[in-house]
Amino acid sequence: MNRVTRRVWLMLVFIAILVGGMGFFIFEYATKSDQWVVFNGSPHVYADERTAEGVFVDREGQTLLDTRDGRTYADDALVRQATLHWVGDRKGNISAPAVSYYLKEMVGYDPVDGVYAPGGADGEVELTISSYVQTVALEAMNGRKGTVAVYNYKTGEILCAVTTPTFDPNDVPDIAGDTTDTYKGVYLNRFVQSTYIPGSIFKIVTTAAALDCVDGIEDMTFECKKTYEFGVDKVTCERAHGKLNLKGAMANSCNCCYAQIAQLVGRENMMHYVELFGITAPVSFDGITTATGNYDVADAAPVELAWSCIGQYTDQINPCRFMTFMGAIASGGTGAEPYLVSRVTVGDEVTYQAQPVSTQPLISQQQADILQEYMRNNVTAVYGDRNFPGLTVCAKSGTSQLGGGEKSNAMFAGFVADEAYPLAFIVVVENGGYGSSTCVPILKEVLAACKSVMDEA
Repeated sequence: MNRVTRRVWLMLVFIAILVGGMGFFIFEYATKSDQWVVFNGSPHVYADERTAEGVFVDREGQTLLDTRDGRTYADDALVRQATLHWVGDRKGNISAPAVSYYLKEMVGYDPVDGVYAPGGADGEVELTISSYVQTVALEAMNGRKGTVAVYNYKTGEILCAVTTPTFDPNDVPDIAGDTTDTYKGVYLNRFVQSTYIPGSIFKIVTTAAALDCVDGIEDMTFECKKTYEFGVDKVTCERAHGKLNLKGAMANSCNCCYAQIAQLVGRENMMHYVELFGITAPVSFDGITTATGNYDVADAAPVELAWSCIGQYTDQINPCRFMTFMGAIASGGTGAEPYLVSRVTVGDEVTYQAQPVSTQPLISQQQADILQEYMRNNVTAVYGDRNFPGLTVCAKSGTSQLGGGEKSNAMFAGFVADEAYPLAFIVVVENGGYGSSTCVPILKEVLAACKSVMDEA
């Protein structure tokens, strides 16, 4: 009798487990089956010729990529080159994560009918970039390697993010056989995948740190005699700037003054503020994760700490991340996370709509206000307001020394302090030499194009 009882109880346990498991599966199927079917790489979505079809357009509706019959690109060769690093090439050498990431939004799913295209229509993915601004930026780069990027720091929309070198996917050059370095690094999206020695644009970061942790820093003066010595080591400037306050030190980009400021801030504070500001952290959006920067002065000698605060030493920044930091300064301490895809529609149904997402507070309102004032002064006193007609530009240039006899990289970063044109930007020209003289003419063209596009919107 006991044996029969035990068997009955064992059977009841098995039945309970079976019923519970089936109940759990039914619940998961009802609530999550749509996610199972449309995960990245799903053969139900990506191997089905019907449901994987769609068109990728820019913010004005111009077709950049049509996947309905192979891969068809824009009609204009310059547009094809300017947008290549966002829509990818036919062989997959240039990755385009956002293209594959949003293919799942072009399909629908229900537990009865399975995968389907809503309304039997093809999908359309609208990107935030303007092909017009992209081509202006590409032409302004004039064959030089680097990146030019502009985004709306209120909404997060990326209006422009050009990478050079590039090529026409309809007329692919002999990249493997290139002996001139013309196409060196062509498969890299420099805006999201690269890091650079920042040079003097990093002085914005050092200034923000000093404003928060050094009491009375704005009232202090620093003296530049062309060199500032650390025993046998030294920091150098191109000329003796004399006595400068913090605002003047930034405007003159004085290395010797910033060496003294570095001593006041200290290594622990610098590492703390770089982390707090998110300068080296990656940015993730639309299936894309940017490269991680670097700032490590844990074992740096005093002169190395000074050079790190000037944007040299082992400093590395990602252009997208630094542009986002510029947006935070422009917005009073909290900017918008960038994004590339604004909307996905299938027929008349909107299957995805981007929503602005704010960054965490990166700096205080007081720090932001002072940095806005200083960076505005840089433009009016040094770079020239005449270069940006109709725009209130705030910026800082950088000339990042590479060593080994290489010509310096030219850097330029900042924002527009106008309600109608909330734009943050970064320009990187590899081996471009001086930051302002190289980058300002490029930025002048690109910001004017952005203004034109926003005025017509």
